[in-house]
Amino acid sequence: MAQPPTLPTTASAEAEAPARPTWGETLRVYLEPASLRMFALGFSAGLPLLLVLGTLSFRLREAGLDRTTIGYLSWVGLAYGFKWCWAPLVDRLPIPLLTRWLGRRRSWLLLSQACIMASLVGMALADPRTELQLVVWCALAVAFASATQDIALDAFRIESADMRHQGALAATYQTGYRLAMIWAGAGVLWIAARAELAPAVPAAGAVAPGALYQQAAWTTAYLVMAASMLVGVLTVLFSREPARVALPPARNAADWLRSALVEPFADFLKRYGKQALLILALIGVYRISDVVMGIMANPFYVDMGYTKDEVAAVTKVFGVIMTLVGAFIGGALSLKLGVMRVLMLGAILSAASNLLFAWLAGHGHDVTALILVISADNLSAGVASAAFIAYLSGLTNVQYSATQYALFSSMMLLAPKWLAGYSGAFVDAYDYPTFFIATACLGVPVLVLIWLATRLAPVDGKR
Repeated sequence: MAQPPTLPTTASAEAEAPARPTWGETLRVYLEPASLRMFALGFSAGLPLLLVLGTLSFRLREAGLDRTTIGYLSWVGLAYGFKWCWAPLVDRLPIPLLTRWLGRRRSWLLLSQACIMASLVGMALADPRTELQLVVWCALAVAFASATQDIALDAFRIESADMRHQGALAATYQTGYRLAMIWAGAGVLWIAARAELAPAVPAAGAVAPGALYQQAAWTTAYLVMAASMLVGVLTVLFSREPARVALPPARNAADWLRSALVEPFADFLKRYGKQALLILALIGVYRISDVVMGIMANPFYVDMGYTKDEVAAVTKVFGVIMTLVGAFIGGALSLKLGVMRVLMLGAILSAASNLLFAWLAGHGHDVTALILVISADNLSAGVASAAFIAYLSGLTNVQYSATQYALFSSMMLLAPKWLAGYSGAFVDAYDYPTFFIATACLGVPVLVLIWLATRLAPVDGKR
C-alpha cells in the first residue's frame, strides 16, 4: 500500500536512510543540553499528576471515602483528555507582557506553573472529610493548569530537536517525569507520615474508615509539593526559547480561528488520509490497560494493609526507578530498532503485567511479592511510554506542534480516563482479582491496531 503523503516541515519527515548510530553515540545524546532541559521540565510536568489522581486517591481512601466515589473523582483527570480544546490558544495566543519577555512557549509554561502552585496550596488547606467540594475544585484547577503546561511543554520539546532525537528527549523527559512521580508519590507519603502527631500504626483487626487520617500531616505534604514546582519555574526562566516557526499573519478573526483551530486538524487528515482513523484509534486505546488499572492501585494498597512507608518505598521509589530503566531501554531501542517494534513490545508487556496484580490480590500482604509485581509492571510501562511519546512526536507537523500533539495525547487519555471512573464501582461489585484480569484483557485490541498501523503506516520507516 502506498505510504501516506508527508510534508517536509513535519516532525515525522526524515532524511534519506541515515546511518545507524553507534551505541556510544546513542548514549551520549542523553547528555546534550536539550536533553538535560527536558529532564528538568519533565519533573515539572510529572509532579501534579499523582497529586490529583494516585496520591489523592490514597489520601481520600485514608480519609474514609468509599471506592466508588474515589473512582468517580478520578474524572478530574479528564481535563488532560480535553486539552486539545484550548491547545490552539496556547499555540497562537500571546500572553500580555510575558510573551514579549519570555517568548510564546516559555510564557505559557510559566503561567501554568504559577496556577499549579496556587491550586496545590488550596488542596493542602482543604480537608476532604468536611470540604470535599473545595478539594475537588482545587484538583480540577491543578489538572487544567497541568494540562496547559503539558501543551506548551510538548511543543517546546518537539521544536527543540529533530525527529532522530525525539526518542532521546522522550526518555529524558520521562526520567524527570518519573522522578517527580517519586517525589509526588513516595515523597508526599513520607512527608505525611513524618508529620503525623503520633505514629499511625493500625492495631490488629479492621480499622474504621478515616480513623488514621490526619489533615495537618497532609497539609504539610501538599505545601511542600507546591514549593517543588519551583524546579520548573527556574528551568523556564533560565532556558532559551526554541526557534519560532513562522506563521502567516491573520487578517481577521475568521482567519485566526481557521489557522488556529481548523488547519492543525485538517493538516493531519490531509497527510494521512484514511489511515488517520487507524492512527487515532491506536492513540485512543494504547494505554487503556494501565490507565484503568491505575486508578484503583492506591485504594488496593490501602485495603491490602500496606503502610504509607511500604507504599512509598516499593511503589513510589523502587517502582519508578524500574520505570526509568524501562524508559531508557525504550528510548534506546526506538533509535536502534524503530518505534513501531518497541510500541508492540510495550503493549504486550503492559497488558500482561496487570495479571500479576490479580495474583497479588489473592496472595495477601507481602512486601516481597509487591516488589516483584511492581518491578514487572513499571518496567513495561517505561518501555511503552518512551516508544509511545516518540510515536506521537513523529506524527506532528512543527507548524502546529502544540495543537496536534495535544490532540494526540488527549485522545490517549480520554476513553481510558472515562472508563476508569467506573473502576471503583467495578471493584465493589466483582472484587480486585476480576478487575485486574479485565484490565489486562483491554490490551488485546491494542495489539491488533499496532499490527495494522505497522503494515499500513510505519512512522519511522522501520518495520
